[in-house]
Amino acid sequence: MKKVITILVLALTTSIGFAQDAAESTPLQISGSGDLYYKYDFSKTANIPTSFGTDQNSVSLGMLDIAFKKSIKKVSFVGEVSFGPRGQYQSIPNADGTYDDENSNSFHIQNLYATYAVSDKFSFTAGYMGTFIGYEVISPLGNFSYSTSYLFTNGPFQNAGIKANYKITDKFGAMIGLFNDQWNKYQADPIKGLNAVGGQLSYASGASSAYLNFMDGSVSGTIVDLTATLQLTDKFKFGLNVADFSNEGKVGYTGAAIYPSYAITDAFALGLRGEYFKYKEGSGDTDVTALTLSGNYKVSGLTIIPEFRMDNNSDEVIFVDSDLAPAKSASQFLIAVVYGF
Repeated sequence: MKKVITILVLALTTSIGFAQDAAESTPLQISGSGDLYYKYDFSKTANIPTSFGTDQNSVSLGMLDIAFKKSIKKVSFVGEVSFGPRGQYQSIPNADGTYDDENSNSFHIQNLYATYAVSDKFSFTAGYMGTFIGYEVISPLGNFSYSTSYLFTNGPFQNAGIKANYKITDKFGAMIGLFNDQWNKYQADPIKGLNAVGGQLSYASGASSAYLNFMDGSVSGTIVDLTATLQLTDKFKFGLNVADFSNEGKVGYTGAAIYPSYAITDAFALGLRGEYFKYKEGSGDTDVTALTLSGNYKVSGLTIIPEFRMDNNSDEVIFVDSDLAPAKSASQFLIAVVYGF
């Protein structure tokens, strides 16, 4: 998985050698993205319960995202702020952990953390960070499809805490950390504090990578997650995400998603996301399969994403038809434009 919210943050959290021995300071680096979309659900109502791109029959905003990076000797700092539904009230909770609407939610911070490089192999990072768990991320720059998976929607978005990274070899790395008792909250329950422990084993070679992740806490629950990206040829890439989450009361889910994509030309690629997702007994005890076909047409910093998606649930407890009656399936078409800078 792309481990964090933007390509900038990915580079910071999966690389250990941050030491700035050759220069006292680097210039302030600024990057980001902006996106908007049109979506039409064939039930004529917002129907598929995954994150983002939910407005029906509307040209709607995604988010404006701006990331800042600065390094001074052995210290690196990252701050990332976003504005708009995708990066604001749809992904950043209020202080009590709830999600409201654009009128009451004012938290726009995606990332705010610092890294200290003890050596070229060992570093510490502390702050509010895009999660290391899962394949997909909040920023549309980091995903092939514009809509998101059930694994992404039901997993963590951010983790606040402190972690240690160690570069075992040029290809293998390890991370272990202590995190706030709940996902997606920048402040912990003062009684429980840093109640969750998390870790990662990573492998990266060229354009291929794999990550084995886990997190466990009495409040956050236990999640084990495997993600991988394999660059099989110059044109063909294959991604994988498998995860299992459990909490008290038999709450949780298990699922898997594959992400094959093929570059037809230098400017245009086609990709498929195939996902199977099952809620455990305490979360509804039902499952869903979903297929999403997406195109990526790139010109300069602009990406145009036409997408068709079809989801199926045999229990008729997730979707509705155009009369708002229970339905086994849901389908939608959307087209999004994403500009990265």
